[in-house]
Amino acid sequence: MGRASKYTEELRERSVRMVAEIRPDYRSQWAAICQVAGKLGIGSPETVRTWVRRAEVDKGDRPGVTTDQAAEVARLKRENAELRRANEILKAAAIFFGAELDRPGRR
Repeated sequence: MGRASKYTEELRERSVRMVAEIRPDYRSQWAAICQVAGKLGIGSPETVRTWVRRAEVDKGDRPGVTTDQAAEVARLKRENAELRRANEILKAAAIFFGAELDRPGRR
């Protein structure tokens, strides 16, 4: 569950594809990125550059953590936090009920 974006996934994919297609026509990748950002009405070329870098990592063309790996790590962290909370609840319950067993009762 990522944060909401004002750009659709289709626009992101299209802009990454366009940068790859027109890159040979420009002196640098940055120049191609600036051109694509302007053509598609994307507020900042930096936004497109981020998408291009992410796509390069996901394809294995650039080192880094892929989108799938990052999502899995986030899922595991959430699961771990939930398990820790459950363990704390169980510990508190064990202490409470253990104390109840130790009290001399009115049986």
